[in-house]
Amino acid sequence: MEPYSVERRAAWFDQFSESGRYRLLVADEGRVLVGYAGTTRFRPKAAYETTVEATVYCAPGTEGRGIGTRLYSALFEAIATEDIHRILAGYVLPNPASAALHERFGFKLVGVFSENGRKLDRYWDVAWTERPFIFRSYVGKSSLRLASLPRQRKSGRPMAALKHAVPDS
Repeated sequence: MEPYSVERRAAWFDQFSESGRYRLLVADEGRVLVGYAGTTRFRPKAAYETTVEATVYCAPGTEGRGIGTRLYSALFEAIATEDIHRILAGYVLPNPASAALHERFGFKLVGVFSENGRKLDRYWDVAWTERPFIFRSYVGKSSLRLASLPRQRKSGRPMAALKHAVPDS
């Protein structure tokens, strides 16, 4: 695996904004990036405009600390007033932690694409889930600092942190 360069990741960052359906939140502890969650366009056709795809990532070694739960909760709160009807999410199998996280947030399994994802030099099955978008809070107070990417991007810090934290797959 090779970390993404800031330049290679720039187009990915550009799809997010501080308002609207497509958001990106990052979590850090101190000055260390520990995760991110975001919503992206599902498909470019107008018929899918109110459907978003959600993604969540926790840095290696941070699993089981509630970071994914706090990120998703903050993300869904941030988009609570947006015109979103359905949220989709996919994750590589096997991944019991991701399956539990998505179930906790009301996602239901709708199918598995066989050998749909490739990383670590092999093909993986990907579980696809969906849920209607009705905002509910899932966590209380947290010492984890969450920030939207556009505000942080001006300093360049999250992009540099993601450069080292997110492997190219």
